[in-house]
Amino acid sequence: MNLKPISAKAPPLTIKAINTTSYKDRLLGYIKHPLSGLLFLIVTVAALVTFAVLLFIIGYILIRGVPHLNLSLFEFQYNTTNVSMMPAIINTLIMVVLALLISGPLGIFSAIYLVEYAGSANRLVKIVRMTAETLSGIPSIVYGLFGMLFFVVTIGWGYSMLAGALTLSIMILPLVMRTTEEALISVPISYREGSYALGAGKLRTVFRIVLPGAIPGILAGIILATGRVMGETAALLFTAGSVAQVPDSVLGSGRTLAVHMYVLANEGLHVNQASATGVVLLVLVLLINWLSAAVAKKIVK
Repeated sequence: MNLKPISAKAPPLTIKAINTTSYKDRLLGYIKHPLSGLLFLIVTVAALVTFAVLLFIIGYILIRGVPHLNLSLFEFQYNTTNVSMMPAIINTLIMVVLALLISGPLGIFSAIYLVEYAGSANRLVKIVRMTAETLSGIPSIVYGLFGMLFFVVTIGWGYSMLAGALTLSIMILPLVMRTTEEALISVPISYREGSYALGAGKLRTVFRIVLPGAIPGILAGIILATGRVMGETAALLFTAGSVAQVPDSVLGSGRTLAVHMYVLANEGLHVNQASATGVVLLVLVLLINWLSAAVAKKIVK
């Protein structure tokens, strides 16, 4: 049998060789199939409406708040003249750190147990998942009432940052756990099999192979949890209080930016300052999200 050698001048396979459907061909396909065109129209309109609503909310906050930003709002001491938001900014960062320090390890380790050790057929796994989904649907005011009755009254901590952080930790724990669980499930099973084939044990495989591969999904859940902590008001009013100062310890009372904005708007005397506080809160949330995304990208590399 004579086998012809492969020519060295044969062009290599490139991405350009892949046949892609042009926009005109897709449009003709939608005309031939009206239902597909209708679904495409619905999806496009939904995306445009969502984007338009987002732009409207951001634009409304900026237009109402930016003209009222001034240096007096960033003084360290709060008084009835400057209604400074600086203590609230510091309290917000403290609350975020405390809540994530409590709920982060608990949620991540719980998800690791459910995915890697318990198994999907375990009855305990089904109960825990059902409980987590139930907790994620409870209104925040219910969490606030629970935190007030248990942490503030029963334990006797009073209105404190610790009571607020523990209440928020219970709120965001299902979110962190479920997102971590989905991130671990998305890691290919071949990673685990390859690690076992090389002689690695279960614990080493989980923490050296599986967990690093799931870090982007885990950080996405932490970002969502951070946004909920920063925007929470009802639960903190019943647990952390609304004192406009930086507490000396975690057992002291203090207000976050969201609570500060609510109090100013509710009083009706500093509505413009409340709008300016909304701008700062928006910028702070976007900044934290950007930093978290940058850290996630760097970890993945």
